[in-house]
Amino acid sequence: MSDVSAIIRYLKKQHVLSLCCRDEETFWCANCFYAFDEARMVFWIMTEANTRHGALMTQQPQVAGTVSGQTKTVMLIKGIQYRGEARLLNGEEDKQARAAYCQRFPVARAVSAPLWEIRLDEVKMTDNTLGFGKKNQWLRDEV
Repeated sequence: MSDVSAIIRYLKKQHVLSLCCRDEETFWCANCFYAFDEARMVFWIMTEANTRHGALMTQQPQVAGTVSGQTKTVMLIKGIQYRGEARLLNGEEDKQARAAYCQRFPVARAVSAPLWEIRLDEVKMTDNTLGFGKKNQWLRDEV
């Protein structure tokens, strides 16, 4: 079952994602603040290319991760698992994404770190408030 509106509402309420990256030899995870563009189904994150996760995304753009709150009650668990492709933004795309990111996180105006876009290809949301193990799934339509 797919209810993309529930996924979008949840992603707009949260602000930190886990990001899992890899190359041929290693895996690495990081937590990043994100801005979410629902029209394009993308995350924007700010990180330097020389961070461990930035270097890995440069080598291998396929990433995965999660977005979740922290509840102690199992029946209130909600969370996202995602898979997508990361790329460094520049030019007009960077300007537009940076404006949205800085609106969400005003402190970012003082930082010159690059912005990355994570184009979501698959999203699975677990929402136990709708019943234990209730899932919503979204897949990008390939044109």
